Amino acid sequence: MLTHEIVTSVMKKFFRYLGISLLVIIVATLTYILIFFPTIMTGMAAKTMCSCVYVTNRTPESVVQEEFQVFPGMPSLPYEVNRKDSSVSVSMFWKTSKAIYRDRLGCTLLAEQEEDVVRSQSIKRPPVAANQDSLAWPSGNSIADTILQGVDYTKIKEAVNNAFADIDPEKTIYTHGVAVVYNGQLIAEKYADGYDHNSRLMGWSMTKSITNALIGILVKEGKLKTEEAAPVPEWKDDERHNITLNNLLQASSGIEWSESYFSPTADFHQMFIKSDDKAAYAASRKLKHEPGTFFQYSSGTTNILSRIIRQTVGDTAYYQFPYKKLFYKIGMNHAVIEPDASGTFVASSYSFASARDWARLGLLYLNDGVWNGERILPEGWVKYSTTPAPAAKIRQYGAQIWLNLGNSANPSEVEYPGLPNEAIIFDGFEKNFVVIIPSKNLVVVRLGVTHNKNFSMANLVNGVIEGLPD
Repeated sequence: MLTHEIVTSVMKKFFRYLGISLLVIIVATLTYILIFFPTIMTGMAAKTMCSCVYVTNRTPESVVQEEFQVFPGMPSLPYEVNRKDSSVSVSMFWKTSKAIYRDRLGCTLLAEQEEDVVRSQSIKRPPVAANQDSLAWPSGNSIADTILQGVDYTKIKEAVNNAFADIDPEKTIYTHGVAVVYNGQLIAEKYADGYDHNSRLMGWSMTKSITNALIGILVKEGKLKTEEAAPVPEWKDDERHNITLNNLLQASSGIEWSESYFSPTADFHQMFIKSDDKAAYAASRKLKHEPGTFFQYSSGTTNILSRIIRQTVGDTAYYQFPYKKLFYKIGMNHAVIEPDASGTFVASSYSFASARDWARLGLLYLNDGVWNGERILPEGWVKYSTTPAPAAKIRQYGAQIWLNLGNSANPSEVEYPGLPNEAIIFDGFEKNFVVIIPSKNLVVVRLGVTHNKNFSMANLVNGVIEGLPD
């Protein structure tokens, strides 16, 4: 039998360990609340409001009402929009974060870099876009009054209208714009109050498709080869030196990475909020898997690709490169990509463009990289980009572009239930997307700010398809 002394000793040890465990939990919680959380909250809020106010010409109040709903407590954070120096500051407890706006460059969050250093960077700004109002679609905004045979415009209008309808008034979906292109023609578009076809809207991770195109252009010019080792200085003398450009494009580099949006300690936030040089942070991560064997969706590797583009074209040409070689060639005249404090484009996430601009990019891929007879992307690039990465087990990812081919052993296991298997998707946070359906010659764009599950991409796309000829 257990003696009283043994029971007492066991109980003392139990409560001692319990006390230590509770202390560890309390310390970890306080660290999270007082150190990590304020940095992430204020950094995200400052950058988001800066871009929405200065790049998209939104009101601060609308940003609080929509974008700030992403985290509990964010809508109540005190903020200052300083029109004199084109900046936004947001505070929480001990932490104040600041993002600054620069003309034709967009907004940049300051982590540790001094503001005057960033503002004094010698950058050859991208050229101002030409007015395209008198040019015919798709390069311009003059839309022909053409009725396409076999198209049920009533059904398509209904599908588009449904994309703006709130299923639950307590959970607003905030659709800002929808555009539908069929057989090369813009057959439907709609915008929420305060937005129109010129409105620059956030693309988030749809930006990765732009990165794909820019890499493709450099491959076409013979300046990069996908099968060669990625030119990353940090990797040349260690086990990461065999990672190829293809591995980076296919999110299969094997680099350790956490893409969690809701964990302040995840790599995603460490890079976006706490690092002035996003690519350098991503390049610092250790090798966890053999390159090409493990699929890990990663904004980090996309920003490494952005730095590779910068190294390849040189600083003088870098800031004009996306505009001269891609955007202005296909009429994406409202597009903007924002750099980080080191000067490298945050090409994983920070782009803005109009709904028509995004439709044009989708149309470029639908047409195999050719625009008005000019080959923008190398021959075979679209096929390569939409071929599943070997490590993507349900064939859901190509080269910076999402797919819906499904598990070859279980076709019902797909990334986007309800969408056709042939769908090619540029997918961004908050339910932003471009969906390309090749067999239908169809491109569907949806832009907005949705933090709940009350918006269905499949319903919009399938509703549009119902209005098209068989």
